[in-house]
Amino acid sequence: MTQATYSYQPTQGHGLAHDPLNAIIAPRPIGWISSSSASGQRNLAPYSFFNLFNYQPPIIGFASSGWKDSVANIAETKEFVWNLVTQPLAQAMNQTSSPLPHGQDEFALAGLTPVKSQLIAVDRVAESPVHFECRLTQLIQLRDTQDKPIDSWLVLGEVVMIHIQTALLDEQGVYQTVEAAPLLRAGGPSAYYGISDDQRMDLWRPS
Repeated sequence: MTQATYSYQPTQGHGLAHDPLNAIIAPRPIGWISSSSASGQRNLAPYSFFNLFNYQPPIIGFASSGWKDSVANIAETKEFVWNLVTQPLAQAMNQTSSPLPHGQDEFALAGLTPVKSQLIAVDRVAESPVHFECRLTQLIQLRDTQDKPIDSWLVLGEVVMIHIQTALLDEQGVYQTVEAAPLLRAGGPSAYYGISDDQRMDLWRPS
């Protein structure tokens, strides 16, 4: 039996109470990105369009709707840090999404502690248990099918140093994802999710 289907062209509008796009592609890891201007002004902001794109070398990336301070800083210094957002850090992360005046420090606003990185000149979030120090590899303005530039910017960076709290590594040195309690972004204006071992399913690739 064929199920009823709701179909629409995004260019014509979705016609629903809320755009379902980011609820369908969900949940997503959060790109909690710290950056710094060339003069040393810190910035910290969360991005819900974020992921890992390559193993070796490790490449991560996030997309920014608009040329925001994070993108401007990274374009200038070629460096940034990804900080893992955990469930206990949810409120602090949300604070850093506030539309602050240019130059105001989100670390201070959210009561977070900056800690120096080892290979780059961008501070990490001390309260976060995992950090990736990154150097910019590509900064791409997105385009539509008509080759028209979109006011959205994809930032890709090579991870040059990784920091993991040892409590998240078991006796065999295996990273424990559930123990980290990552916070994941879902759809709508406010939905987030966590993960648990009850939801785990193992699938092995066919040989």
